[in-house]
Amino acid sequence: MHIMRPSVCDVRRIFPIVLILLAFAHAPLNRAQAPAPAPAPPAGQQPTQPNQATPEAAPDSGGPGGDTGVIALPKKKDTSDIPPPAPAAPKFKNPEGAAPFSLRVEVPEVTLDVGVLLEKTGQFVPNLKPGNFRVYENGELQNVIGFKKVEAPITALLLCEFARNNPNFVYDMRNAAYAFSQQLRPQDYVAMMTFDMRTRIVTDFTQDKRQLLEAINSLRIPDFRETNLFDALYEAEDRLSRIEGRKYIVLIASGRDTFSKLTFDKILQKVKSTPNVTIFAISTGGTLRVMTEGRGGMMGSIRDMDYLQADNEMKNFASVTGGIWFNPRFEGELPDIFKTINQNVRSKYQLVYHPTNAKQDGTYRKLRVELVDNEGHPLRIQDEKHKLLKYDILTRDGYRAKQEVE
Repeated sequence: MHIMRPSVCDVRRIFPIVLILLAFAHAPLNRAQAPAPAPAPPAGQQPTQPNQATPEAAPDSGGPGGDTGVIALPKKKDTSDIPPPAPAAPKFKNPEGAAPFSLRVEVPEVTLDVGVLLEKTGQFVPNLKPGNFRVYENGELQNVIGFKKVEAPITALLLCEFARNNPNFVYDMRNAAYAFSQQLRPQDYVAMMTFDMRTRIVTDFTQDKRQLLEAINSLRIPDFRETNLFDALYEAEDRLSRIEGRKYIVLIASGRDTFSKLTFDKILQKVKSTPNVTIFAISTGGTLRVMTEGRGGMMGSIRDMDYLQADNEMKNFASVTGGIWFNPRFEGELPDIFKTINQNVRSKYQLVYHPTNAKQDGTYRKLRVELVDNEGHPLRIQDEKHKLLKYDILTRDGYRAKQEVE
């Protein structure tokens, strides 16, 4: 079979026709890839800016595109809840030619420590509320503005009679001082001072219990027979007045004063006027007095009267400062005595009030504290069997107001 091949002339005639057909076929493809024109915006709206055009695709070469992506704008703080700033305080200007003037008003404030102990056991009465206390100053009811229960380390001065009169008194003093040292805690500060005709600081304030015990054991032979109790107590009060905070004097003595320069009235006035010092007094020689009381004729009667007067003085020193006086007869009473003292000095109710009499006239103000229930009646304390328990309210007898300095 004979196949005819196209000639060169035929190819030349067909080639332009093929090119024209290819051009027409490529034109619709370009029109399909072109973006559609944006619709016209409705009336009342601004036309779209050129920078807000549709993002373009990244170039094939991998370079950066024309679009930077979504831009996150920081959110503004909501200031609706922030109150407006307070107005500036008005400034006071002195008149021309006038000297600068300032006014200062001092409101007196009284802080009163109150201990409430059961009469039979000496235990502290807890869980009392501010409404249970009523404070009277010179018979006038005061408004208590502050109330709290205080439990803190103590600062105490052990003031002991150490005179050459009778070995029984020295023996009782050493036993009482030793029993006191057994109640101390590591945070307590204690000093020891003895007196006969003169005073002597045996050990200064320390937290070392062993140092106090060594001081007690060093008391062997006294120097004088005289017992200048009033002078020694005055010096102790004067030394403690330089220490801030609540202080205590544990006075261990017979109570007899033989050669002091001060009288009882003078020392009692000093005790009353010294703030924040509470005295706990323990009389010595109880066993000897029991054995010799009522004996010895006239001299024995004078001796007994002398001891009764000494007991009264020791009791006054304790009561006017909110402390307790003890008169032990036997050595076995000492642990319970100092347990009671320990409970009283470590647990107290502290009341604060502004006196209605705000005058700073240096006068002595008498204080009285009562306990009442929610209805204003005297507070009744009962045990588990609903048996009434008697209690003692321990606080200062009063205080001396400050003297205004002209």
